[in-house]
Amino acid sequence: MDFSDRIQRVEPSATLAISSLASELEADGVDVIDLSVGEPDFPTPANVVDAAETAMEEGHTGYPPSKGVPELREAIAAKLQDDGLPYEADNVIVTPGAKQALYETVQTVVDDGDEVVLLDPAWVSYEAMVKLAGGDLNRVDLAPHDFKLEPALDDLSAAVSDDTELLIVNSPSNPTGAVYSDAALEGVRDLAVEHDITVISDEIYERITYGAECTSLATLDGMYERTITVNGFSKAYSMTGWRLGYLAAPEELVSQAAKLHSHSVSSATNFVQRAGVEALRNTEDDVSEMVEAFHERRDRLVALLKQHGVDAGTPDGAFYLMIPVAEDDQQWCEDALEQAHVATVPGSAFGAPGYARVSYAANLERIEEAVERLVESDLL
Repeated sequence: MDFSDRIQRVEPSATLAISSLASELEADGVDVIDLSVGEPDFPTPANVVDAAETAMEEGHTGYPPSKGVPELREAIAAKLQDDGLPYEADNVIVTPGAKQALYETVQTVVDDGDEVVLLDPAWVSYEAMVKLAGGDLNRVDLAPHDFKLEPALDDLSAAVSDDTELLIVNSPSNPTGAVYSDAALEGVRDLAVEHDITVISDEIYERITYGAECTSLATLDGMYERTITVNGFSKAYSMTGWRLGYLAAPEELVSQAAKLHSHSVSSATNFVQRAGVEALRNTEDDVSEMVEAFHERRDRLVALLKQHGVDAGTPDGAFYLMIPVAEDDQQWCEDALEQAHVATVPGSAFGAPGYARVSYAANLERIEEAVERLVESDLL
């Protein structure tokens, strides 16, 4: 059987590959501490579950409008307006997960040979999406700048040009947890305007920050008309398996992306969208409690690592940090899994060789035990 060139350009997701290997060990009875997966370990808020059940009981199980049920699109627009973004419901496409929103956007904007700039370390699926669209990658390494964007603006300036079609910005960042400063985002704005670059602002972690202000790119002067804002419900509302996300953009982009949306996934699930309305309107306490727990875990993990001579910095958002490991980070992660039974993700998967990504979406006891196991295995 012959396979297309486009599918052979990409590799399976490294994060899911590690998680699968960890699951195999667990199936053999091994106690694995999984710090590899980007999934909150909290239940979906009960009122959101109830809203989905009610929606099903009321018969909302058929095809919804392709771009999303009006009530949810209006609720998303209201949320974005509260954030200072002048989007209306017509600017929104509801998708089965933020990943689908990103995929549809890249497919809509990027042509064969178009240049796309990534800020490394970058979430693993950006590269695959660009390759599937036929784009060419140009990467800016933030590792020498402690994963901060502001001191790397000169590097970004050197990387972009009038030939750059798309820049992808993810703040708070997966995998680093970095929240980019206003000065950094203003630098992005200046370059995007100067070179007429379209920008994806992936804001899936925007509710999970620890004292840092998270600015949305499209609020900056000159950025609304060139920004696609992507967000979703997986992280802030612990709704990973519900598969609910969205993109918000100028109507011209929405009308084009909607064609791919209608011919691929058709729509997000009807009753899940009804639950999304409840999540947006009535879960502030649940979100705050979860973020407070992540904050405590971050502080404890950073302190434990420092006790053992590992300075991983103190990320301001999301629930990840990057720890410096061996030059062969793939081997280090395999050793961590096989010897210490702790699952992490190789930094090279994100464009950051010599690091491993650790997720602290696990309770404090398991985080403490994971560090202890890594120390006992001489991996830290």
